[in-house]
Amino acid sequence: MGMENLTSVTEFILLGLTSHRKTQLVLFSVILLIYSLTLVGNLVIIILVRADSRLHTPMYFFLTHLSGLEICYVTSTLPQMLAHLLSGNGAIPFSRCVVQMYIVLSLGGTECLLLGVMAYDRYLAICHPLTYAVIMGTWRLLQLASVSWGIPVILTVINVLCTLRFSFCGPNRVNHFFCELPVVMKLACGDTRLAEAILFVAAVLALLGPLSIILTSYGLILSSVLRMRSASGRRKAFSTCASHLAVVTMFYGTVISMYMRPQSVSSPDQDKKTAVFYIVVTPLLNPIIYTLRNKDIHKAVKKMLRITDFKEKY
Repeated sequence: MGMENLTSVTEFILLGLTSHRKTQLVLFSVILLIYSLTLVGNLVIIILVRADSRLHTPMYFFLTHLSGLEICYVTSTLPQMLAHLLSGNGAIPFSRCVVQMYIVLSLGGTECLLLGVMAYDRYLAICHPLTYAVIMGTWRLLQLASVSWGIPVILTVINVLCTLRFSFCGPNRVNHFFCELPVVMKLACGDTRLAEAILFVAAVLALLGPLSIILTSYGLILSSVLRMRSASGRRKAFSTCASHLAVVTMFYGTVISMYMRPQSVSSPDQDKKTAVFYIVVTPLLNPIIYTLRNKDIHKAVKKMLRITDFKEKY
């Protein structure tokens, strides 16, 4: 077919998780509940850290950034998913699809870097407690946060621009529940091998770079903890790091399987199932994992409840 016969796609049709109408309505209720709980859980963490001066530490500074990120992450995808499930119509304009690709990819990269920064913070706190407060001063915190948010913006611009170099002449049916760059790129007209290679390199930088920092940090932490004479000190260190490692395992395991796998061997149905974990499940579990056994958060909750109870009485 000649290029003169190709038409430009103005909208995509997201096929979603299912085409069965009753299942769509059930999923709508489930996703709405998950979205609400995710917003509430992450907002509670932000409010508690802001309200309790005892939580004004580097660890909780980065935790509030992670919670804010998760709120943005789910809001960039789930409201649209809910609208499509309720209406049964998965149409999305091309321009909105591009914006969603950019936001999701950028926020995903930021989460990778934030998790790496949080591992580095735990390494300094446990292995260098005497110099920790000096090293992780206010200026250093702002630097690390800025880098975590800034670098993915640049990498994402490159990837999205590489994708937009191609024309989308049909088909326009996307076997996914949101516009994710590797999936949309499969619909581009032309040879996308170079663009896929650039996406792979960006994924290596955004994923394996922070992951190497995480593995190195926790390797050094494990070595330091095992040398501790105090059993209570070892338990506290392991408890502090266990929650972070749980989040890292869930997020990195699913994202790596999505972005560092050759597109030629990927399965659309498998891609959707994988994306559910890092788009829907992980943002919901993060506040639960970080607060379930966190005594500092428990104390902050009790303090806020006492203040609320006092105000109601007087």
